[in-house]
Amino acid sequence: MGDADPRHRSVTDCLPDTPCVARAYCPGCEPDADPSQEILDVSWCESHSPTCDGADDEMVIVSAYLSGSAEAGGDDNRRWCDILHGRR
Repeated sequence: MGDADPRHRSVTDCLPDTPCVARAYCPGCEPDADPSQEILDVSWCESHSPTCDGADDEMVIVSAYLSGSAEAGGDDNRRWCDILHGRR
């Protein structure tokens, strides 16, 4: 009888994908799209894609090595914890 109960289903690590509720749009193709009326996901088309070789792009200095091996913002959070709570 316990196997027929829906509460006794097998547990899995695989989570179902969440459906996307945003609509892809290109700001160059649809400049009047209203994000207060619908959820928009910026997706530049090939003809409107921004360049990455402008004057401002050369001024940006990257001082951190981005890696997926650490929690986002973990280092800054750790520093604040050390300041506020002290090291144990």
